[in-house]
This record gives sequence, C-alpha cells and structure tokens, in this order.
Amino acid sequence: MKFFAAAAIAATLTTQLCACSEPAQTAEIFRPVKTVALNYEDMRNTNSYFATVASRYEVDQAFRIGGKVLERRVDIGQSVKAGDILAVLDDIDYRLNQEAALQRLDAAKAAARQADSDWKRLEALKKDGSVSESLEEQAHSTLLTTRAVAEAEARQFDLARNQVKYTVLRASNSGVITSLHMEVGQVVAPGQAVISIANENEPEIVVDVPENNLEEFKNSHYRATLSSAANDSFDVVLRELSMQATPQTRTYRAKLKPATPRKLPLGASATLVAKHSTQDAQVAVIPSSALTQYQGSPAVWTVHPVDDGLTGTVEQINVAIEGYRNDEVLVSGPVAGTLVVTAGIQKMAPGLRVTLPAAQGKMLAGQEVSK
Repeated sequence: MKFFAAAAIAATLTTQLCACSEPAQTAEIFRPVKTVALNYEDMRNTNSYFATVASRYEVDQAFRIGGKVLERRVDIGQSVKAGDILAVLDDIDYRLNQEAALQRLDAAKAAARQADSDWKRLEALKKDGSVSESLEEQAHSTLLTTRAVAEAEARQFDLARNQVKYTVLRASNSGVITSLHMEVGQVVAPGQAVISIANENEPEIVVDVPENNLEEFKNSHYRATLSSAANDSFDVVLRELSMQATPQTRTYRAKLKPATPRKLPLGASATLVAKHSTQDAQVAVIPSSALTQYQGSPAVWTVHPVDDGLTGTVEQINVAIEGYRNDEVLVSGPVAGTLVVTAGIQKMAPGLRVTLPAAQGKMLAGQEVSK
C-alpha cells in the first residue's frame, strides 16, 4: 500500500511539473524590410562635360613687319600693361631704308624748289614776250610733277620711319602672357602670332557640346567645378554657343561665365555639369537594389500597410524606367507615396506579411528597456 501511495504522489508531481513547463504563447514575428516612399518630381537629365578655363578676351600679338628676333622681354605667366615692350627685331636694314628714303625726299624737295624757281622766272619773261606760252606751260607742268614726286617721297619716308618703329613689339592691351611662339634668333614673318595676352579679369568656362545634346544643353542649369578644387562648385551662365559645329569633332563650342564674378586660373581643367528639367515627365528616385523583374518587365516590391501601420503585405508591380543615375534608378508608374522595398527583395513573395521600419524601431526600443 505504501508503494502505491508513493507512486500516486510522484505522478501528481510529474503532472504539475509538466503543466508548469508548457511554453507561453508568443507574438507572431514578420520579416522586417527597408522601404522608401516614392516622391515624384520633374525629370532631370544630368550630363557632365570636360571643360577648360580661358579668358574671354585673348589677343595674339604679332610684328607688322618681318625680321630676326633680337630680344624677348616677357615670359609665360608674366603680367603686362598696354604699351609695354614685348620683343624687338633687328632694325639695321629698316634704318638703312629710312636713311635712303630721307635722301630721296631731300632730292625731290630740291627738284621741286628748282622747278618752282624756273616757272616763276619764265612767267615773268612771258609778260614782255621773251618766252613762248608753250615753254611757260612746260615749266609749270614740270613744277607740278616735281611737287608730286616730293609728296610721294615724303610718304615713302613716313613708311620707312614707321617700319623702324614696328621693329619694337608693344602690348596692345593689359593682361597676362599665356603663350609664346618665338625665341631670340628666330626669323618671323609679318603678321605671325608670336605672343598671346589674355585678360585674366574675365575668365570663362569653355566646353564642346556633342550634336545630340545641343538642344537639351541650351535649356539646362549649369554648374562648374575646377579639378584643383573639387569641393568648390559654382554656378555659370551660358554666354555664347557656336552656331556651327567643328568639322573635325562635330561638336559645338560653348562659353560660359561665372554667375558671380570670380577669378579662375587660366588654362585649368574643369568639369561642367548641365542639369535639364523636363516638366512633362515626373519621375521618382529609388535605389537600384529595389529593382527586379515581373513577367519580363522591370518591377518593384511594394508594401500595403495594414490598420496598425506597423506591418503590411507585399505586392509586385511593374514600373517604367526613365533613366539611371549612379546607383539610383529613375522610375514612374506607381502612385506617389507608395512604399517600395529596397533590401531583401529576393526573399519576397506575394502576400508576405512584413514589418515596417517604424515597428522595427519600436521593437528595438522595447528590447533595450527589457535589458
């Protein structure tokens, strides 16, 4: 009897212990997801172009005569003022030509004075009939000829004197020397560009625009960045756009000036970003990780929140791709505000219940409090 009583007590304790060890009911856990709400705005096409900094006003300096370079007084990067001497040619031949022209002028003047004296003397003798009228006319004709010769020789002397002055090349405007195309001892031709002077106070961004981007480029917003200052971008405005394409590259030369006057290093490399907005097309930006395919077309997984706003069900819908931007995709189709899954799309299934980021934040906060 004692054995049966002990067994009954043991069975009772075992039943009670088993009842105590039954697991408590736990809340259903849904798959957490990351989402982004579609926000539509005007479509913007962004194009980047390689550009250079140049002066709006750059003038090539050239000798008006030819000769051997005797002296060069400037170097690249040097600032000059209008009238400063840039270079000098050997002027020996031109000075000899000036002296010869002066001697011819003196001879022509002497001949003119002699002709004038002869004509006056014959004119006086004509009054008393000592000379014929034809002889007096001949003397007057000689006078006019010698005077014309004297005037022509005077002009030749002025030209010879000017050529001596032209052996000295002076700056036509103030600025900075940007290029040199001569050295001492070199023989240059008349009109040959030997030095370039740029006005550094009016820099501009120069870029070549492809033919297929021309119309869009005209109506863009421009921003430039120097390669030497990548973090300092600034707005520029279009000043000039060539109406004719370059035959070799079939591109159109565009010149843009800073919206706010500023100094830029001439010859520096730059990047021009042209953003074009199209009001006819509205697009939303999503991460490329959110893009998938549905029935052979681009698609995304969307979340339809339930009443509590903390969970929802997913659905796959098609979207239209309007463009790409680095690691982002421009899409259209779903209504604004639609929640799109941006991570873990390979684990989605139609109707799957998921937890929204707001609920995940609350869950983490609750875990911290329990700790």
